Amino acid sequence: MNINLTLIGQMIVFVIFVWFTKKYVWTPIINALAERRAKIADGLAAAEKGQQAQALGEEQAQQVIAEAKTQAAEILSKAEKRGGEIVDEAKDGAKAEGERILAAARGEIDKELNMAKEQLRGQVAALSVEGASKILAREVDASVHADMLDDLAAKL
Repeated sequence: MNINLTLIGQMIVFVIFVWFTKKYVWTPIINALAERRAKIADGLAAAEKGQQAQALGEEQAQQVIAEAKTQAAEILSKAEKRGGEIVDEAKDGAKAEGERILAAARGEIDKELNMAKEQLRGQVAALSVEGASKILAREVDASVHADMLDDLAAKL
C-alpha cells in the first residue's frame, strides 16, 4: 500500500505542478513567444518595405541620373553652338578689322605714291630747267646736245 499511497501522492504533486506551471510559467512563456513572433513578423515586413523603398530609390536615382545626363548633353550642345558662334563672330570681326587695316594701308600707299609722283615732277621740272639752261647757255651743236640729253636721261 505504500507504493499506491506514494504513487497517488506523486500524481497529486504532478497535477499541482502542471497546474502551477500552466498558470504561472507556461502563460508568460507563450505570451513572450507571441510577442517575439509579432516582432519578428513586423521586422520582416519592415525589411520587405525597406527593400521596396530601396528599389524605388534606385529607380528614382537612375531617372535623376538619366535626366542629368540629358541636361548635360543639352548644355554641352549649347556650349558648342555658342562656341561656334563666338568663333564666327571673331572671324567676322577679324575680317572687318583686316579690311579696315588693308583700306588704311592702301590709302597710305596712295598718299605716299602721290607724294613720290609730286617729288618726281619737281625733280623732272628742275632737271628740265637745268637742261634747258645748259642748252641755251652753250651754242647749238647736235653732238653736244645729244650728250646732254643722254646725261639728263641717265639722271631721270
